[in-house]
Amino acid sequence: MERRDHTVTSAGLRLHVTQWGAPTARPVVMLHGIRGYAETFAAVAAALQPERRVIAFDQRGRGTSDWDPQHNYYTDAYVNDLAAVVEGLGLDRFDLLGHSMGGINAIVYASRYPSKVNRLLVEDAGPGAFEASPGAIRIRRELATTPGHFASWDDARDFMRALRPSVTEEAREQRLKSMLRPAEGGGFTWQYDHMGIAATRLNPDPARVVDLRPHVAALACETLVVRGGNSDYLQPEMVDAMQRLNPRIRSAVVPDAGHYIHDDQPALFHQLARDFLLPTH
Repeated sequence: MERRDHTVTSAGLRLHVTQWGAPTARPVVMLHGIRGYAETFAAVAAALQPERRVIAFDQRGRGTSDWDPQHNYYTDAYVNDLAAVVEGLGLDRFDLLGHSMGGINAIVYASRYPSKVNRLLVEDAGPGAFEASPGAIRIRRELATTPGHFASWDDARDFMRALRPSVTEEAREQRLKSMLRPAEGGGFTWQYDHMGIAATRLNPDPARVVDLRPHVAALACETLVVRGGNSDYLQPEMVDAMQRLNPRIRSAVVPDAGHYIHDDQPALFHQLARDFLLPTH
């Protein structure tokens, strides 16, 4: 699978962009979650070959993209970053996939730029999930209690195994390789702005916390919301509310998957993505 890595600048921050597939294939952009990274979509990209050119980027503060010294980790900043990537790559019209925080960003972008998005796939995200779901409480607790340093790789592996017991060992190891870097003085530390992201998530400016409901209602593209059957984040009633806001929205449930559907049940998620993003008509 052909791969290209390069940089796009947004508001003075360098964003690391990865592309998989032929440059001439139809594009689909993928947005990761709050502690994610572009590489999390490598297997999804492979499942969409050779029909799709898959584009993912380390959102600000993650991976090898720049950290924001002002801790500007809010939806409007992420959406502006996506707009900068779209402009930097000269994308006209494309499909969009977002997981968790990336799903929030994808919904807002698609509502603001309806002429750009052909199809939208939202992986376990929607109104209410960010604010008050058991998953939101879990994420806040994790951000507040996650250690900033590990003495060894095995210690980090044990931590991640306890944190994400449902994902495969392969996916867990990929997470560690993408999320950790050697620390000064030995051991390992996070390769994302844990302190800044945690500060924004735990003590947000209320004026900048987005209300997703009007954005869901405004979606004009074909939209599929995929929920993990065991997810503690996006609840069934939240999906129902999204469909009442916008009858255009379709939904699907992946059994035996939690919040991280593409890690928990990759084969099922890949098939859903292919069926939705590679229509036969």
